[in-house]
Amino acid sequence: MSSARTGYVVRVAESAADREACFGVRREVFVEEQGVPEELEYDAYDAHGAGAVHVLAVRDEDGAALGAGRFLTTGDPGVGALGRLAVRKVARGLGVGAALVGAVEEVARGRGIRAVDLHAQTHAMGFYERLGYVAYGPEFPDAGIPHRAMRKSLR
Repeated sequence: MSSARTGYVVRVAESAADREACFGVRREVFVEEQGVPEELEYDAYDAHGAGAVHVLAVRDEDGAALGAGRFLTTGDPGVGALGRLAVRKVARGLGVGAALVGAVEEVARGRGIRAVDLHAQTHAMGFYERLGYVAYGPEFPDAGIPHRAMRKSLR
């Protein structure tokens, strides 16, 4: 997804450099901005070949990383998980987050997934609701930050 209108492209992070760019965005947003301990931010799914599909948004003009997200399959057949969605401050409000969510949903559809779950920081729930996600269950802490589970059926 790239055009003069958006000024960025979203792609699956297939190379080691792309995956490192995803991790850099996550470090900046979650560890530096939000104070999430680095040992909680990165997990076994981040290892190459661990089954996660990372997506990356980069600026058209210079390839600078703007945002990242991650797709995982779950133990529930037909349900996938969107996680680690992060957009750098410089790119917020440009549609990067929505484009990353769309890219994860495209990956999910390509794998026959019928629904995508996520754990939203409560301050970001409106963003996900606008994209069709519905909250369920009680609020819970993750890395000291309030979250709610959300799900979207893919049609």
